Amino acid sequence: MDKAREITNKIWDMANRLRGNMDASEYRNYILGFMFYRYLSENQEQYLKKLLTDTKSEDINEEYRKAASEKDGNDLLAYIASVNGYVIGPEYTWKSIVNEVNNSTIKPDTFQRMLDSFDTNLKLNTNSKSDFSNIFADMNLNNSRLGGTTTARAKALTEIVNLVDQIEYKDENGKDILGRIYEYLIKEFASNSGKKAGEFYTPHEVSKLLAKFATVSFDQNSIKPSVYDFTCGSGSLLLTVKDEIKNYKRILYYGQELNTTTYNLARMNLMMHNVPYNRMKLRNADTLEEDWPSETDAQGVEHPLNFDVVVANPPYSQRWDNNDRKLKDPRFKDYGLAPKTKADYAFLLHGLYHLDQNGTMAIVLPHGVLFRGAKEGKIRETLLKKNQIDAIIGMPAGLFYSTGIPTVILVLKKNKTNKDILFIDASKGFEKGKNQNILRDEDIDKIIETYKARKDVERYAHVASFDEIKENDFNLNIPRYVDTFVPEPPVDLKEVAADLHETNIEIEKTQKELVGMLKDLTSDDDDIMDGLNAIIKELKEENHD
Repeated sequence: MDKAREITNKIWDMANRLRGNMDASEYRNYILGFMFYRYLSENQEQYLKKLLTDTKSEDINEEYRKAASEKDGNDLLAYIASVNGYVIGPEYTWKSIVNEVNNSTIKPDTFQRMLDSFDTNLKLNTNSKSDFSNIFADMNLNNSRLGGTTTARAKALTEIVNLVDQIEYKDENGKDILGRIYEYLIKEFASNSGKKAGEFYTPHEVSKLLAKFATVSFDQNSIKPSVYDFTCGSGSLLLTVKDEIKNYKRILYYGQELNTTTYNLARMNLMMHNVPYNRMKLRNADTLEEDWPSETDAQGVEHPLNFDVVVANPPYSQRWDNNDRKLKDPRFKDYGLAPKTKADYAFLLHGLYHLDQNGTMAIVLPHGVLFRGAKEGKIRETLLKKNQIDAIIGMPAGLFYSTGIPTVILVLKKNKTNKDILFIDASKGFEKGKNQNILRDEDIDKIIETYKARKDVERYAHVASFDEIKENDFNLNIPRYVDTFVPEPPVDLKEVAADLHETNIEIEKTQKELVGMLKDLTSDDDDIMDGLNAIIKELKEENHD
């Protein structure tokens, strides 16, 4: 077990003992919130060591306190905010808070003042205010489930501070593993949140597959690579794309998320994976109602912002408002509107609208998008006639926390030269888990290598021409193109007859041996003889059958 996983397991065990009657999804906000606060504080501390170079004291926190108390202290805070995007006052640094906890001098309202101070200091850098604003809003310090009184709640919070302060952020080699610990914890909270997990977490193996599809043909020398996840959850998918791009230090990350709590998780998650705040643009909004992002050119005309890589795992078959006004929406007008009760294609079209001409998009959707008719059928036909669907991959069932249904990955491009579509049936390649199935590395590798090769593989993959798809009335259901049926081996009647003959000989031989044994029995063994005779009769009947 690696160090990050070992530490995560310890945190999880301790958290379970501390959280009392609070469920995992609620307690998550405090554990991860304090972890992020500690990260910000220690990141600031590293900067202060460089800034206050003339200090002789080993206690940088004390030097910071002195510098901030001088007449130009406010200028110092403003300068730190201009560089880091935020600033934590000396009385509320992580070390200051931990010292108060250890010395039992912490006051019941300290934590609230700590968070209020953080928000107030955001005014010192208006350029970064939106990146950090309300990032701790989900840490409800007055939650009665923390405790019935102010003192009880403060005690519960100090226990969390102690827990978070014990976390080692380095492995045996001194390498920073904070991001991995944070990601593991998000996964643990997801596995204990049931259907709610789908709101904020895509299993890493699925994220890895999506990221690989979207970056197979990516130009690693791109000057300013950009990636967009329009239902970004906790940001795990964006970070997995980062792992696939060598030039990751130049990536611009864009994400939109409707759930405010999840949006805050994403902001924390990216920063704790060393993504600078000024290289990420995350937005808390409804993707289908509010198209984003866009940019304004020199003439003042607004244009959609397009991306090299678009990835998404949107909510499946969600209801949406497909009113007539949206018929004029440039995202949908060339294709039509998805049905009111199934927004799957609405999400797909939004992502496609923001895909660069030479980019790649990979999205997870339910199987129904492949064959459902009416409005979805028309959208599918238009996508095919525009030659924008590159590949369709059937995934195993039970990969997600929130649903057991099988899903498909659609890979889309705007500038395809080939007119065919690759179908892959990967539904049987997985490891069965206790609560959910798992894609193994060998399963992922097989899928990606098949995608790259783009050739027929018996009972696994098929490259279908446009004419073949047209003959199927633009139905993309995978079994129409990939026949996974394994016929039973043919029966050799001669071999069966020979086996029967051999069996008859064996039975006859056994019967003779039994008869010989019977002759040796005395008349007192009538019951045994009757039993043996019954066995002989049964053997004869079986042979006859």
